[in-house]
Amino acid sequence: MFFLLHALDSLPSSHDLQLESNLDFDKMGSESRKTFLPLDPMSFSNESKAVIDFIADYYENVEKYPVRSTVEPGYLSERLPHSAPYCSEPLQDILKDVNDCILPGLTHWQSPNFFAYFQANASTAGFLGEMLCSGFNVEPKLLTDSLSTDPEILRNTATKSEAVVDYKDWQIALSRRFRALKLWIVIRRHGLSNLMYHIRSDIGMAKRFEEFVRKDERFEMVVPRKFALVCFRLRPRAEEEDQGRELNSKLVEAINSSGRAFVSHAVVGGIYVIRCAIGTTLTQRHHVDALWKLMQEKAQSLLME
Repeated sequence: MFFLLHALDSLPSSHDLQLESNLDFDKMGSESRKTFLPLDPMSFSNESKAVIDFIADYYENVEKYPVRSTVEPGYLSERLPHSAPYCSEPLQDILKDVNDCILPGLTHWQSPNFFAYFQANASTAGFLGEMLCSGFNVEPKLLTDSLSTDPEILRNTATKSEAVVDYKDWQIALSRRFRALKLWIVIRRHGLSNLMYHIRSDIGMAKRFEEFVRKDERFEMVVPRKFALVCFRLRPRAEEEDQGRELNSKLVEAINSSGRAFVSHAVVGGIYVIRCAIGTTLTQRHHVDALWKLMQEKAQSLLME
């Protein structure tokens, strides 16, 4: 009995086992920690180039992806590990997972076949500005020099997202990043002439799509085109709105489920309408023509049912 008790007493406790396990993990990560620098200028330069190349390749091939994601909800949870990695992983492995796991679950807002909404567009100058904003990583402050003598600022802050100061009516954003720098770079890099050209080009493509709608008796404009937004619908067989809603709802789903384009809908004056918003950076005239061809193809199939 004495020898049995002595043997049991000599066994490691659960705490000791956990400590030993942690020490093993520490040994595994010790080599990586010897050179761990959260912000190393050399690795920052190299890995940033790799990410930029990845993004450039994405934009070059974005048109090949279904505009709206076709995966089932929850698909990503099956691909996630049960815990975070204890040691660092190569950037190449991370980008591969982004490509294989993340991209299939996205609705590609920057696709030239995205016509559902007006979005915050991407541009080379915009990326440069975003990189500078992230690099400087500054946060707007609330005029710390006047905190002791201007209680009105504090009262405004309690109820609004920005405080109004009386010395020149400046508006200080309290929870926004340094986005003014991004806008400044976009305006300087492109110039007003190119920005106006881009807007006018979008409006011109919207006018072209509007003409397509007006020339096809199966469709009708519900409200006049505004800016680069076209609101239209497929005419129902009868003047009943319930039938028109069902018919156009089916048309929207047929377009979006095809993966070839993405549109949205709205209700205007009680009428269900299809929205075609033209404004994506990469959209060109042939994308608008392809959307109309797809619209006609799906409409004809519905009308023949």
